[in-house]
Amino acid sequence: MKLTFTTLAALMIAGSAFAQTTVQSCDREVTFDHPPQAAVANDVNLLEMMLVLGLADRMVGYTGISGWNKLDQEMTAGVAALPELSSKYPSREVLIGADADFFFAGWNYGMKVGGEVTPETLAPFGIQVYELTESCIHIGQKAPSSMEDMYNDLRNLGTIFDVSDRAESLIEGYQAELDAFLAALPPLEATPRVFVYDSGEDVPFTAGAYAMPNALIEAAGGTNIMNDLEKSWATVGWEAVVARDPEVIVTVNYGEVTADQKRAFMMENPAFADIDAVRNDRFIVLEYAEATPGPRNIEAVKTLATAFRER
Repeated sequence: MKLTFTTLAALMIAGSAFAQTTVQSCDREVTFDHPPQAAVANDVNLLEMMLVLGLADRMVGYTGISGWNKLDQEMTAGVAALPELSSKYPSREVLIGADADFFFAGWNYGMKVGGEVTPETLAPFGIQVYELTESCIHIGQKAPSSMEDMYNDLRNLGTIFDVSDRAESLIEGYQAELDAFLAALPPLEATPRVFVYDSGEDVPFTAGAYAMPNALIEAAGGTNIMNDLEKSWATVGWEAVVARDPEVIVTVNYGEVTADQKRAFMMENPAFADIDAVRNDRFIVLEYAEATPGPRNIEAVKTLATAFRER
């Protein structure tokens, strides 16, 4: 990694007040001698975590957003000063060429198991990696997804970048906001059965026990009908969806096929006519950045909780 005079000066200043710190990243302990000064984040939800922590000035760019049509108007304004280094997953050369010293990514969020870009392949180039907590299931065991996954990432990023006070303030604010919102809602008469429809027509791509929507649905008072699927995001058979008869279907809006098109596919297909959610046209739309770990999870829980009570 090439260091400019400005970067070296920043490191000297940061190092004088920064004690060496270690965070847990999936199955690894990662030690930082100083806060990163040239970070890259992959995917819109990880980028938003960096932005809400006020870390844009510590970044040299982002990757993996425009290639999947995930950049909405709010995010377009938020990243105006940062370049997109790769429209999809970055190559190792892209990160090295950007003089990056830190990569915030996850398994299937910018890195693939056994792929070209991993913590091990980047280490020789002075690029440290912090892995998205939700994604750790792809390389080992973890607890089923919960809101704590997102809070854990914010807390660890706060430690890495020496903005722990800011991170804790955000977390406490999110928790208080969500608790107050849910407490003001009327109780549910019954727990709704919910199916997450991300994509796919021959077979649906959905959220299992280790994907963030499982946590969002539970926090809002529902039950993910695929919560016994011991995976994160995965495909299942339509037969299982029909058999479990969801009362609510959550469509994830991103990519070439819109949420409206996904709803139309299910509403117009005779094979789904007897599903409770289809019969009663109970569809909820979540944007990609709401359905994956990040700051928009709070609004996602509010959206779900409100809709569950309007059935």
